[in-house]
Amino acid sequence: MIIAKLLYLLSIGMEPNKYIPIHRDLIMSIVAEKNNNKKPRRMIQLRYVLTPIAIILFAIIGLIVVAALAPKPAKKPTIIKAPLVEAQSIERQDIRFAISSQGSVVPRTQTNLVSEVSGQITSVNDKFNVGGFFKKGEVLLTIDDISYRVGLLQAQSRLDAANAVLVEEQARKEQAEDEWLLTGKALSAAPVLALRLPQLQKAKADVKAAEADVTDAEVKLTRTQIKAPYDAMLKEKQVEIGQYVSTGSTLAMTFAVDYAEVRLPIKQRDVEFLNLPKINQQDSKVSQVDIFYQLMGAQHTWVSNLTRYEGEVDSRSRVHYVVAQVNDPYSVLSTSEHQELRIGTFVNASIAGKTISDIVAIPRDALHGANKIYLVDDKKRLHIQEINVLRNDADYVYSHDVFAENHRLITTQMETPVEGMTLRIVGETAVVEKETAPETASQTESTETQGDD
Repeated sequence: MIIAKLLYLLSIGMEPNKYIPIHRDLIMSIVAEKNNNKKPRRMIQLRYVLTPIAIILFAIIGLIVVAALAPKPAKKPTIIKAPLVEAQSIERQDIRFAISSQGSVVPRTQTNLVSEVSGQITSVNDKFNVGGFFKKGEVLLTIDDISYRVGLLQAQSRLDAANAVLVEEQARKEQAEDEWLLTGKALSAAPVLALRLPQLQKAKADVKAAEADVTDAEVKLTRTQIKAPYDAMLKEKQVEIGQYVSTGSTLAMTFAVDYAEVRLPIKQRDVEFLNLPKINQQDSKVSQVDIFYQLMGAQHTWVSNLTRYEGEVDSRSRVHYVVAQVNDPYSVLSTSEHQELRIGTFVNASIAGKTISDIVAIPRDALHGANKIYLVDDKKRLHIQEINVLRNDADYVYSHDVFAENHRLITTQMETPVEGMTLRIVGETAVVEKETAPETASQTESTETQGDD
């Protein structure tokens, strides 16, 4: 009904002045009809609101009463488990230190072979190649010697001529002496020229000069053969057969194989643990050096000796240098069949040092921080002690400190060590029981209790 009246008002809305009284009556009737359609509002009673609140309050009060009347739990002793650790006895012993180093193998002698004569190379040894081995005195190559043979013959002929002149002068001297004696005078009164002494002296000098020329010619002839100066291996060759060389030309480079050397750097802190000879003395106590390196998963080792100390500190690295000698590195001079130690190989070395008496070796796992260790006494109480470190290596720390007889070294890592705390030791069953007050029980469990490591 209301909707129909509204549609009617819209349809006649184009002529407002004509139908104003009718509009007013319709609107008033619509408003009155809408008010008649509203239902009266019902009031909520107070008891419906208070009843749930009262039920909740009574439930809370009941729970409080029940909790207050409930029996309290009986007190129980708290078992505190002390940290479980491993301990070992502390033993004093004499230890011989080994100093680690590394270096390269170098020849003890390396030589550039230089030609002392000139000429064409007429022959070379079949082994005249890099890596060839030569015994001492073995010929490496030969230089054309024809001109030096000719020179030797010429020198020998001059020597023969000088000897002939000397014989002649000696005969003339004897003749002059006989003639002087015929005068009835003593030889001591005879003039020098009358006895031909200067001529004889000159003849003798000519003979010596001729002999020197022969020696020089023989030496030059000998130098046409280039020989190994020692048991050597050829490192470089500079010439080949048919090549002309002049005096001073480099022919080859060789190095000795009777023994090799390893120059080893030593840190300043390690010097006092080595038996180093003085620079002006040969030390009879030679330290042994083990030379080794890894090759294809296998370790090869050579025994050598510490032969000398260079006696100088490197200005840049501040290290000392010692030299170890390895005999017959290529295993060519003896019947030994050890692995070849080739020149230039980079090796590790372990040098036997001094023996230090009455020291303690502490495993590195038992060291905490720079110099702290944990000890346990016979009452299983923890003691934290700082030590003076004498020396350390990859596995142990060494100290001269003296420890109590009833103390043992703890080798287990601990999270929160406290001086005097009680410990349990592996292999020794001991559990500490302690009754604590209820108000401190929770604090004790949170601060003092540790589980088994």
